[in-house]
Amino acid sequence: MRKKFFRKAAALTLAAVTALSLAACGGGGGNNDSSAGAGGDAPAADPADREKVTITMGRQTTADPKFPEGDNYEDNAYIRMVEQELNVDIVDQFEANNGDDYNRQVSLALSAGELPDIMKVASKDELTELYENELIADLTDVYENYASDYIKGLYDSFDGRALADVTYDGKLMALPATASDAGPGMFWVRSDWAETLGLKIDEDGDRFVTLDEVKAVAQAFIDGNPENVDKMVGMAFDPALTATSSDNANMINTIAYSVGAYPRHWYEDESGELVYGSTTDEMKQALSIVRDWYQEGIIDEQLGTRTWDDITSLLVNGQCGIVFGSWHVPDWLLNNVYTLNNKAVYEPYVVVNSEGKVNCTHYKATGEFVVVSADFEYPEIAIQILNLIYDDMMTSPELLEKYPEVDSYLKEGVDGTARPYNIEVKSSTYLLEEYAELKAALDGQATKEEISSAEERTNYDAIKAYQEGSGELTGWCKIHSRCKGVDMLTYLNDSDVYNWITPVYPQTTMTMKTNWANLQTLEEESFIKIVTGTEDLDASFDTFVSNWKSQGGDTIASEIKEQMGN
Repeated sequence: MRKKFFRKAAALTLAAVTALSLAACGGGGGNNDSSAGAGGDAPAADPADREKVTITMGRQTTADPKFPEGDNYEDNAYIRMVEQELNVDIVDQFEANNGDDYNRQVSLALSAGELPDIMKVASKDELTELYENELIADLTDVYENYASDYIKGLYDSFDGRALADVTYDGKLMALPATASDAGPGMFWVRSDWAETLGLKIDEDGDRFVTLDEVKAVAQAFIDGNPENVDKMVGMAFDPALTATSSDNANMINTIAYSVGAYPRHWYEDESGELVYGSTTDEMKQALSIVRDWYQEGIIDEQLGTRTWDDITSLLVNGQCGIVFGSWHVPDWLLNNVYTLNNKAVYEPYVVVNSEGKVNCTHYKATGEFVVVSADFEYPEIAIQILNLIYDDMMTSPELLEKYPEVDSYLKEGVDGTARPYNIEVKSSTYLLEEYAELKAALDGQATKEEISSAEERTNYDAIKAYQEGSGELTGWCKIHSRCKGVDMLTYLNDSDVYNWITPVYPQTTMTMKTNWANLQTLEEESFIKIVTGTEDLDASFDTFVSNWKSQGGDTIASEIKEQMGN
C-alpha cells in the first residue's frame, strides 16, 4: 500500500493558523513567474527526460467511487496512467468528500498557507482569495506553451467567457471546469394522455407552443381527467417559484422567460444599465400571468405549501401531466412516473416569445477551478495532465488500447473523482456533438464503436435494448432525455431561434454576505403572496422592488458594477 501524504491541517491550533495566514498574506498580484520549473525561459524537458516529479494534490472524493477491488484514490487506473505517461508520482495531501467536507479542507489549506501543488477549488471567491494572497501560480505562459490545440479549442468555444473568468490583471490563474449551456426549460407533456383525449398540441409540427397553448393543454387535462383521479392538477410549482437557471424543474422560469423576464439573474439591459431580473416590469408581467392562471384553477391550489416530493407524487399518481424542466428531467424526475406506470410517455415542447423566438440565458461558463501552488516548481505538469485526461484519453483510441484498465473504468462508470482533476472540460456544444454520434448509430448510419463518448455508448445499449422490448427504465429515460430532449436542443440550434442573454455572474460582494439571504426571502415571500392573490399585484410588486432596493439591492448593484469596472 502506497504511503499517504496527509498534512494535519485540521489539527493546527487557531493561533498557528492565524500566524500562518498572516505570513501568507500580502498585496494582490499572484505569482508572476510562470516559467518556474521550465528551465528559466526555456520549456521544460520531455517527461521521459526529466527526474520523476512528486506532486501533492488535494483530492475531492465520493462515498462510492465504484473502484475495482484493490484500487483507491491514490492508486487507480487513471493515476497509474498519468504517472507512467508524465513520469510523476502523485500523493494526496488531503482527501475529502464532495461538498462541505472538501471545501473545509481547502479553507484550512488556504488559511495555513500550505497548499498542495495542485488542487481544485469550488468557488470564484476562493480563487480570488488565493490570487490576492499570492498563493497560486500564473499559468499564462505554460498554458500557451503546453496546452494542446484541442484543449484550447474547448475553452475557445465559449467565446472567451471561460478563460476570462480565471484571468486577473491579464494573468491566467487557474484551469477552469467548463459548464455548457443546457438550453431552455421545456414544456414536458404526457403525450399518452393527449392521445387518449384526442388533443392536438403541435398541429403545425414546429415543436413550439405559446403561453395560450400551454394554458389550453393544462385545462384540457383538468377537464378530461385521463387517469380518472379525484383531483387533477393542471400545473404545480415549487414554493420558491423561480430559480437561477432557465431549465430548473417545477419553476415558473419558462413562463417568465417567454415574456422577457429573467428572475434571479443580473444582466445589462439594452441601455447598458445593470439590472436584477426579478425587479423588472417583465417580471411583474410574468407574475400577473401566473396569478391569473392560479385564480382560474389551472395552477395547483396548494401552491406555496407543496414540497418537491409532493409535486413528484402528483406526477407519479397521475394527478398532473405537465412538467417544466430541462432536457434531462426524464433521467431523474420523470423516471419516477415510468417506474409505477410503464405506459407513460412524454413529449417536450418549447415555449416561444411573441416573436417566435426562444429566450434563453447562457450558463456561467465555469464553475470549478484547478489551481497550482505558487511554490510548485513544475506548473507545466498541470497542463500536461489536462491534455492527457481531457484530450488524449477522449480522442485517442490508441491510448485506451495501451491502458485497457482506463477503458474499463470509462465503460463501468467509475466516478470522475478517480481522475486527478474532478472537473469537466468540454466544448460549449459537446452535448449536441455527442448526441449526433449517438443518433447516427441508432439510425444505422454509423456503428456503436464510432461513438466517441463512453457515456453515449452506454446510452446506445440501453436505448437499443428498450426498442427491442426490454422495457427497462434506463432505456425509457435515455429515449426521452436524448432522443427527445437533446434532439430538441439540436433542432433549436439548427433552427436559429435562440435569443441568448448573457448574464453577469458576480463574485460575492460585501453586502451580499450580509443581506442576500434576506433579500431572497423577501423575493420568495412577495412573489407567493402576489401569485396566490393575498396582496394586490401592482402595489405589492412595487413595494417589493422598493424594499429590495432599500434593503441592500441598490448597494449590491453598485458593488457589482465596481467589479465590472463600471
